[in-house]
Amino acid sequence: MAYLSELVGKFVTDLNGERVGRLEDLLAAPRGDVGHPQIVALAVKHAGDLLLIPYEEIAVLIAPAIPLKHPLAQIAPYRPAEHDLFLARDVLDKQIIDTDGVRVVRVNDLEITRVEGLFFVANVDIGGLGLMRRLGLGKPTEKVADRLGRKASSNSISWEAVELLPGDAPMRLKAPREKLAEMHPADLAEIISDLSRNESSKFLDALDLETVADTLEEVEPDFQASLVEGMSDQRVADLLEEMAPDEAADLLAELPDERSKDLLNLMAADEAKDVRKLLAYPENSAGGIMTTEFVAVRPDLTAEQAIAYLRKMASEIETINYVYATDRDDRLVGVFSLQDLVLAHPRTPVAHFMHERIVTLEPLDTQEQAAQAIAKYNLLAVPVIDAEGRIQGIVTADDALDKIIPTAWKKRLPRMYR
Repeated sequence: MAYLSELVGKFVTDLNGERVGRLEDLLAAPRGDVGHPQIVALAVKHAGDLLLIPYEEIAVLIAPAIPLKHPLAQIAPYRPAEHDLFLARDVLDKQIIDTDGVRVVRVNDLEITRVEGLFFVANVDIGGLGLMRRLGLGKPTEKVADRLGRKASSNSISWEAVELLPGDAPMRLKAPREKLAEMHPADLAEIISDLSRNESSKFLDALDLETVADTLEEVEPDFQASLVEGMSDQRVADLLEEMAPDEAADLLAELPDERSKDLLNLMAADEAKDVRKLLAYPENSAGGIMTTEFVAVRPDLTAEQAIAYLRKMASEIETINYVYATDRDDRLVGVFSLQDLVLAHPRTPVAHFMHERIVTLEPLDTQEQAAQAIAKYNLLAVPVIDAEGRIQGIVTADDALDKIIPTAWKKRLPRMYR
């Protein structure tokens, strides 16, 4: 086992013992079948130029000086391929995503390991010892730690568990997009909150549309606005269509009026209609924080028919906490939970097991009133009705508590209603 920092700076000599120059870098090529890039060449400072020497010409890599197998004049220079990595240039000091630890860290050193005569990049060192090693203080640091009765240990991540953030370097580590897409949106949101605006935008560009939309919903609207500032209008409109209507409305409210209008015009008609409806209400009113995504059925449906309808609607409604019963004029007449529905006999009409005493809000009720109703009656959502009793949307518990409970506290609460 060796570290890149311990190899860089060593002298390289040819077969005749002639000094070729100092090692500046190692080149590594991604190996999909192994999962770790393989060392394929040395980059040596020679007569003021950078000379690339194929790995096959190296007699011993881990040695006080690195000897070659032939005289320099007989060695054909290595020609780098498109995806080759200059490890010191392209990877050291780069910010990476630790997909296992869900954090953004910096590469301080790289661990090189030998397998069957070949060398591979095994781990990424993100710890303080790696940085001290880079400064030439690795051994002294370990000695001081030993005298203090402590062990100076490296903090390393397997190469396979990290994702290099897009940047100036023309490469990415092996971790596929799918691994990032599998992470919870709240974790992705925490990662982008640690990045600069430019890095965050590039990071989001690497994710699919649905994942980006879910991630944006986990951050505050003003941060959302900064993240989409550099995106094309068409991509932002597509994202808005993927987001819940209330989340989309919050984001649009943070953007300049002219751009908000342009984005609404680019959105599909149905989605844009819902968002315009929410934007018409004051920002912190029940109408302004409600979502138009809810499920309503007729009270004369049987439990069996209601379940079939819910299955059909499942792809359109992200979360179903309650089902609302409305008459032919869309007036709210009852509500029931999924538990009520499942426990009912399949042939029992909804009207027989729905609850007719319903806690409701009006569109201009305040956010505080919504939060009080949810807390008082221990609800996950409250319907919002107009003057005629028609249901306009629902206020979920998380939206009601937003801006009332500090964000840092709210994130620690179980996300029961998502």
